[in-house]
Amino acid sequence: MALITRRGMLIGGAAGSGLLLAGCDKILQGDHLNGSASFQRVLAAAQGWTLSSQRFLLGGGALAREFKPSDISRHFKANGTSHPGGEDYARHLEEGFANWRLRVDGMVARPLSLSVDEIRRLPARTQITRHDCVEGWSAIGQWTGAPLGPILKAAGVAPGAKYAIFYCADNLEGEPAKGGQQSPGQYYESLALVDCFHPQTLIAYDMNGAPLGVPYGAPLRLRVERQLGYKHAKYVQRIRITDTLAGVSGGKGGYWEDRGYEWYAGI
Repeated sequence: MALITRRGMLIGGAAGSGLLLAGCDKILQGDHLNGSASFQRVLAAAQGWTLSSQRFLLGGGALAREFKPSDISRHFKANGTSHPGGEDYARHLEEGFANWRLRVDGMVARPLSLSVDEIRRLPARTQITRHDCVEGWSAIGQWTGAPLGPILKAAGVAPGAKYAIFYCADNLEGEPAKGGQQSPGQYYESLALVDCFHPQTLIAYDMNGAPLGVPYGAPLRLRVERQLGYKHAKYVQRIRITDTLAGVSGGKGGYWEDRGYEWYAGI
């Protein structure tokens, strides 16, 4: 019997439904197909199939493939925002992010406010993984950071909580240079808590052995290695634990999700 790979099964399921998720520009141009209610319902159904299939095939703790130092890409595209701009970020950059804080609040028993230095002193993990973008390119990089799970455990996630929402410093102001014909909005993302506690989900502060550069999300970014690149939020300032995504911006769980992308972006 032929071996059915996880990736082949997921891609095959989408293709069998006649689905091919468009890139950033096409989705945001609001063409007739992507904008139709019936097509959005089919997309939603496919997303649920992808999520349940990956959970079944991978299990809760399966790891994304890790690579050797010799595999690290010579060029790693800095996609999306390359500099948040604004007076606040400029001040933090000038201060070397000494006063940047990561807040963890919402449905937690012990809200946290952590400096970058405090996060750097937490137990760390280094991993060399492949970043896959919905636009079709990939690159391999080395990331070092604090696993997110222990941070959330220290905050004391409340019973009934389901999601973590990541609020970022970059406000996409409709500039095509920032990745497409975007409409204005503060960048944010979200994950199911089960993905937050995955061992490869990091609040990363180093890339390829050096502190994150501004184009790559300095001083802190999310790495969630089993999902596509738009889930890897940069310039993270706050993590809010909640039981619902409703009422946050467009209510779909992320900047791109509010504009047509799938919330669960598993690969």
